[in-house]
Amino acid sequence: MSSEAAESTATVSDEEARDLLEAVVRIPSVTPDEREAAERLVEFFEDHGREAWLDDVGNVRAPADDGVLLTSHIDTVPGDIPVRVEENDEGEAELWGRGSVDAKGPLCAMAVAAVRTGASFVGVVGEEVDSRGGRFLVEDREAEPDAVINGEPSGWEGITLGYRGLLAGTYVATSESGHSSRPENNAIQDAIDWWAAVDEEFEPDDWIPVFERVTTKPVSMDGGISDDGLSVEATMDVQLRVPPEYTTEEIREIADGHLTNGTVHWDDKVEPVMQSPRTSVARAFRAAIRQQGGDPTLLRKTGTSDMNVFAQSWDCPMVTYGPGDSDLDHAPNEHIVLDEYDRSVAVLEDVTDRLLED
Repeated sequence: MSSEAAESTATVSDEEARDLLEAVVRIPSVTPDEREAAERLVEFFEDHGREAWLDDVGNVRAPADDGVLLTSHIDTVPGDIPVRVEENDEGEAELWGRGSVDAKGPLCAMAVAAVRTGASFVGVVGEEVDSRGGRFLVEDREAEPDAVINGEPSGWEGITLGYRGLLAGTYVATSESGHSSRPENNAIQDAIDWWAAVDEEFEPDDWIPVFERVTTKPVSMDGGISDDGLSVEATMDVQLRVPPEYTTEEIREIADGHLTNGTVHWDDKVEPVMQSPRTSVARAFRAAIRQQGGDPTLLRKTGTSDMNVFAQSWDCPMVTYGPGDSDLDHAPNEHIVLDEYDRSVAVLEDVTDRLLED
């Protein structure tokens, strides 16, 4: 452990770690209302002798040893799940509540590990919407960290190495109004035809894993006669998930190539990321999980996370890790097993110590 890390360490009991998680889960933090939960994290760091503050976009910043940056997001999706601790059929204590899995479990586990080890910590805002906290972080920092551990649920034995990217935009078309008996396309038909061509372009091969496919999804559509009655208008919001084989620019060019009328305003681009399982961070996780009696599993996720943002700006090894069953992300029965949370804190502490000693 470096001298900088040693000077920033403090003791946090397992009971305190659980208390922090329950307290943060009890504070609603649906994007963009993360401030109260963020202030609770600042209080946790200050209570343990660490300097912490909220930056210009509301991220919790607790800098220390940049040999490791521990980071996860504070915001959650909407959903009122009564917060409670109860036993499951196996006699394990579970904490129920929105965000217990995605991603306050990983967030609080990282805050505890950061205090115990003296590593740097950032709790970011806006991950569920536009990653504004992560984007601000990479722009605001003067130097990149030596290693990044991003917090999302992977299960305490799982290590996430890859995420697909995202290309999202809005198709807009206009055509002259006319009687519905006319044979030529109107703007609504043009929108449908364009999306059908894009969908066919990326028609999946069932033998190819979802992570390696481009998948297409229209998320909303609106169309009809304009207010002045002189034209037909159509808009369609679309998303394409991008595997590491492609860049978002390559997918944009393919999609635009099918346009016959209208334009697409591409307003969200997140590049895919795939890390090697042989980096120092991945090796440290495999060793730490085995030390806790687990069997490490390497994962690739079909969605996106702030790891995509960090990987585009920082040329350092990184993984995503955190307690919780990712199948419960955004679900009405979101809950986390507290023993798993405890084990993940121990894994994070072990991994961080190993990396700071190198």
